[in-house]
Amino acid sequence: MIDKLEYLIMLSHERHFGRAAEKLGITQPTLSAGIRHLEERLGVTLVNRGSRYKGMTSEGERVLAWARKITDDVRTMREEVRSVRRGLTGHLRIGAVPTALSLVARLTTPFRERHPDVTFDVASMSSVDLLSAVEDFEVDVGLTYLEDDRVRRVDYKALYEERYSLVTTVGSPLSEREEVTWDEASRVPLCLLSPTMQNRQILNRHLGEKDRHFETVMESNSMLAILSQVRMAGLATIMPHHATVMLGLAPPMVSIPLVEPTVSYPIGLVTARRDLRPPIVAAFWNEATIRSDEAV
Repeated sequence: MIDKLEYLIMLSHERHFGRAAEKLGITQPTLSAGIRHLEERLGVTLVNRGSRYKGMTSEGERVLAWARKITDDVRTMREEVRSVRRGLTGHLRIGAVPTALSLVARLTTPFRERHPDVTFDVASMSSVDLLSAVEDFEVDVGLTYLEDDRVRRVDYKALYEERYSLVTTVGSPLSEREEVTWDEASRVPLCLLSPTMQNRQILNRHLGEKDRHFETVMESNSMLAILSQVRMAGLATIMPHHATVMLGLAPPMVSIPLVEPTVSYPIGLVTARRDLRPPIVAAFWNEATIRSDEAV
């Protein structure tokens, strides 16, 4: 029964029978038969079918929610039994918003030193996608902005405050300054994260204050792509200060604090609300900390 629930979860994620079967390591007929067997056991139609996958039925959506919880509970049970016998082992799935991605290593490195049999899967995600993945048990823990009403639906704890710097190249406008105001930053061509990203919405708020106009010449969901463009074209971007430190920006790149106002936003760890957390998630949650000097 559990394997059939996992079939349903993967089909919902991939939205395609062939891709879902491939990810599960089974044939497409085996997947289809498994879904039909689950429907027969429950006495309802779970999947809208035609010549291709057309989504879940209303009953399928309800079963899917239970399937995610049940399979997570089974995983928790297995990890609990295994940890008693062998100590903490397993695979931790971590999601992080792009601006916090560089600090994930601050959490995973000391954790793996204490628990060497743990491995990690780290994905860059928008805050919206991250919270959905956490609630659906597709991601174990996430690193994201806490000033978001959706965060109140999950467990969360603050880790550090995100502050901002203008990043540009030597010889470009403002590159010799010790500080730059948001008003001054709004007057230079910028490369910024995509508009759907929460970081971009924060930057829009401060760059566009008092109806100021600002120009973006490139948008991307990748900080690496943005930095490459800034370096090659002598443009500018705005990044969290901690990211500039972790990435070790070297000449010709320079990082200049943004002021007037000096703003900060809390970044923290989030995880799904459970009666009992998997041992690996509980340990990571309890041990995760970032010292103030590591985030500046």
